Amino acid sequence: MKKNEQRKCQNCNELFPPDPRNINKQEYCRKPECRKASKAASQKKWLTKLENQGYFSGPDNVERVQKWRKKNPGYSRRKKPSIALQDHLPLQPAENKEDIFIQSSYALQDHLTVQPAVIIGLISSFIGSTLQDDIARTLLRMEQFGQEVLLFLPQNKGDKHDCKRTGSEK
Repeated sequence: MKKNEQRKCQNCNELFPPDPRNINKQEYCRKPECRKASKAASQKKWLTKLENQGYFSGPDNVERVQKWRKKNPGYSRRKKPSIALQDHLPLQPAENKEDIFIQSSYALQDHLTVQPAVIIGLISSFIGSTLQDDIARTLLRMEQFGQEVLLFLPQNKGDKHDCKRTGSEK
């Protein structure tokens, strides 16, 4: 067979260039469905041989498997260690210690500053994502909203239902 010659796939009947290393034996193209068909045909051909028909059964094979299971107890029950796809968010030191003191005077803030993992978990479940970028963006938005609430900043949009400032705050 020449180097530039094409061959017809046994599965999809399309022409394909065979791999140069296997040019005389390749009967299937590289498409995933054709590779599956090639594997199925190969297995069927192997199982039709007389010497292979009882390969996976019989007392010899049963004994071999039993010996292996004794050497490897609990193999099928072992859990593989999970590999984290991201690092944990590092704790960020506070720049303004006066703000921390003011915040820590409230019972809720006391509890939350002690348990930042609870906040991260809550935000993660609230937004439905565990990506650090998504959590950081949400934290930034929540911080801005919190500052607006605490400082009673007027809204740019709205109507008669907006927060009103009292006369002494003007």
